[in-house]
Amino acid sequence: MLQQYKPLASTTNDHTHFHANVTHQTPLDYALPLYGYVMPVLLAVTIVANTLIVVVMSRHHMRTPTNLVLMAMAVSDMLTLLLPAPWMLYMYTFGNYRKPLDSIYACYMYVTMTDTLPSLFHTSSIWLTLALAVQRYVYVCHQAAARAWCTEPRVSRAIAWIYLLALLHQASRFFDRSFDVLEVIYAGRVTPSCSIGLPHWVTHAVTENVYFGFYFGFRLLFIHLLPCVSLVVFNILLFRTLQAAQAKRLQLFRNSSSNGKRDCRTAMDSNCTTMMLIVVVSAFLIVEIPLAVVTCLHIVQNLMGNTELLDYNISQALVVVINFIISLSYPINFAIYCGMSRQFRETFRDLFITGKMAHFSISGSGRYSTTNGPRTDTML
Repeated sequence: MLQQYKPLASTTNDHTHFHANVTHQTPLDYALPLYGYVMPVLLAVTIVANTLIVVVMSRHHMRTPTNLVLMAMAVSDMLTLLLPAPWMLYMYTFGNYRKPLDSIYACYMYVTMTDTLPSLFHTSSIWLTLALAVQRYVYVCHQAAARAWCTEPRVSRAIAWIYLLALLHQASRFFDRSFDVLEVIYAGRVTPSCSIGLPHWVTHAVTENVYFGFYFGFRLLFIHLLPCVSLVVFNILLFRTLQAAQAKRLQLFRNSSSNGKRDCRTAMDSNCTTMMLIVVVSAFLIVEIPLAVVTCLHIVQNLMGNTELLDYNISQALVVVINFIISLSYPINFAIYCGMSRQFRETFRDLFITGKMAHFSISGSGRYSTTNGPRTDTML
């Protein structure tokens, strides 16, 4: 999710503390309709869609290295939207956006659940998407290496490392804000509240410019620019390989033997999987590239001091819109899998519609036992 250079900005004169109120940081003209009215519906759709992805892909015959990454992506996307949801509902849907947070604990949980943790899981989702592209490239272009490196245990360890690195990247964000108790006038009476600012180690030991410059500079380079550029390159390479594979598929079609037909079916399944992952990565890039551009402008503007590359009000509105568009993309993968993966579609149908899944799982026969290659990655 997109973060401001000085999160929860709108500071007091000392530039370190401000009263905890979302009206300081969010343009309500955009936030109320998007976060308050559309987001609850989007949240419900996202939870259902990504839960279905995890349930379908966790079936025994669907457990492949590629699907392990896709499951992890679904979990990360769901948590990115689910964690801030209680605060979105409380603040915007129920109209408490002007009400001050009444305790240090509430302030800390608000910051953690709407900023730190969503950023952690969004970071992991970005790196998982890159891992997916790398994995598919190895499968398609270096099959011998894929048999050694793209195994379920290795992929599981890679996923664990991605989450660990994302946590390490966000670790300082759990401690880089200070919280003080104060009293404010709200609804005509004195109300307990808190202020959110920066601790001494940020303002003096490290300094704000160094700390935020390093944090957001690392984020811009290793979480936005390099992954996006790498994904574009891998997408191009995979698409070219897919085009080259069409000629081979036509040759296999001309072979009328049973082996030729089986090989042709395998090649078609593999190509469909590759094309589906190209679409998944492309959808990801559509929402991530604008995020990278705005983040870059935001960092440059803060580092250059008085230079105004991006109007503050426009920047705040872009934060809301881009975060909403990113959230809007979370349930899309379910539609992509249903539309482009025969095995996902058949498993979903047998699991939730026809009720045949128990028969196939127990007997080990039918189309799930051999045709789709349950322990290989020739297809999804």
